[in-house]
Order: sequence, then structure tokens, then C-alpha cells
Amino acid sequence: MATLAAAVDILQLIGEPTRVRLMALLDGQELTVAEIVAVTQLAQSSVSTHLGKLREAGLVRDRKAGASAFYALNDGAMPASARKVWELMRAEVRDGMLEGDRSRSERVVRARDRAGLWPDVAAGEMERRWSPGRTWESLACVLAGFARLGDVVDIGSGDGTVAQLLSRRARSWTCVDRNARMLTAARERLAGTKHVRFVGGEAQSLPLQSEAFDEALMLHVLTQVDQPAQALAESARVLRPGGVLALATLDAHDQAEATAPYGDVHAGFTASALRRMTARAGFTVDSCEVSCRDRRPPHYSVIIAFATKVGRA
Repeated sequence: MATLAAAVDILQLIGEPTRVRLMALLDGQELTVAEIVAVTQLAQSSVSTHLGKLREAGLVRDRKAGASAFYALNDGAMPASARKVWELMRAEVRDGMLEGDRSRSERVVRARDRAGLWPDVAAGEMERRWSPGRTWESLACVLAGFARLGDVVDIGSGDGTVAQLLSRRARSWTCVDRNARMLTAARERLAGTKHVRFVGGEAQSLPLQSEAFDEALMLHVLTQVDQPAQALAESARVLRPGGVLALATLDAHDQAEATAPYGDVHAGFTASALRRMTARAGFTVDSCEVSCRDRRPPHYSVIIAFATKVGRA
């Protein structure tokens, strides 16, 4: 919690219109001072002065690449009190000037990439950079080829998207979902895949035999069930000793109204709370941490966890 003086300093820092403009421009992308000047038509001295103040306060970071210095919003390490103020402004402010800046910056970045500077710009930031064909989907498809899976239960499988990607690497794949329409779509998607079966049921009371699976998958399920602890206990029940649970769920957030239409009844979980809940369900927690953050507002964070059922075979 910030002191009164610190809070006033943050409000004064972020409350200056040009600095808000620069922070909005640098949200999700890197630009040099020259590029910022080209986009905003502000004087270079003014841009440099404001960037210096933002960097000194930890709101903006810079990175050297050859002879150039690239600036970006310090999204991963911004002071907590400043982040709260900035996220409020980012969610509430809609302005034609900011939209124009973003449109012009896209043209500037495309011109930079066409000039052959992409490797210099992307080095150390490749997960944030787009290039033709370099997508998370293509990466997932490649990595799926390394998987060697046994009998898998996909709890909350939805329409079978993950099963389509990974089921060929498994001995068997069981899709479980409480929504009949989702299961119908999954059947259509995976028609002809003989070792995949489809079961209607709740994560909190799986209609499956105990100790029947080697791996359990729970992707964004826990926020949508009334009793997440019971769902974890059920996943432990159906796993064989030494079986592995892999799950993803939202980190705790304050956007419950926004996520409710997607079926969420919980506003995420902290990593520590999820770790305790998983351990109580009968697992040894191998890892449980915030692993990624959505680039689009309100920037939900996702916890990825892996756990092993107690009692190795």
C-alpha cells in the first residue's frame, strides 16, 4: 500500500497527457525514440524527457539492440500501485488521438520489419513478436509431436480442440464435458478417431472408474465449477498412482462480471491457494505459478500447474 506522498507522485506522473499517450503507444510493443516521434509528431526532446521520467519510475523499460534503444511499457515489473492506476486509465480512456497513434505505429513497425531489421528488434522478445507463420498455434502443433501419452482423461474437454491436437499421441483419450452441444461438436471434430471416447458428466463427480488413467487434463475448468476442490479430488481418484495432472486456470482477478458470461463462478485463484487445494486433493505439486499474461485488457494472468498423484507405482 502506497503512502499519501507516493500515491500523489504516481497520480501526477501518470496524469500528464503526453505521458499517458506514450504509455498507451508502448503498451504491447517496442518503439525507438525516432519511431515515437514519427508517430506522435512530438518534439524529440519532449519525448526523451517524458520517457526518462517514466523509465525512472519503473513504468517504461528500454532495451538496447545494436545502435538502437527500444522502449516498451514495463508490463511485467511495473510497481503495483502504478499498475492499478494505469489499468484503470487503460480500461476507461477512449480517445481518437490514441487510436490514431496506434494505427500509425503499426505502419511504422511494418516499415521497420520490411527494412530487414526484424532479427535485431525481435532478439530477446520473440514471444511478443509476430512474423509470417510464427504463431502459438504452429508452435503447439510442433510440440504436440513430442508427446508420448498413456490413457488420458480430458476433463472439461469442450469441443475437442485439444483432443484433436494431442489424441494421436495417446494410447486412449476420454473427453468429459457437461455440455451436450460441446460433446456433439467434439464427436464431429474427431469422427473416425477410434481410440477417443466421449462422456457426459460433471468434473465434480466424474462418471469414470477409479485409477483408470495415466494423465488428466483440466484447462480452465476450476473457475467454472461450484466446488473446485472436489473437482481436483475427482481427478486424483481417476488417476493411477503416479499419474500426472496438468491444469490451467485464471489467476485471481477483479473482473468477475466480465468472466461470468463465459461460465465462470470463481474470479480465479492465487497460485498459493491453488497449490494448497491441489495438495489436499492427494497430489504432490510439481509446479504451480503464473506462466502467461494476456496482452489485451484487462490482461488476465494464467496459472499453469503440474501435479503427481501421491503413491507412485
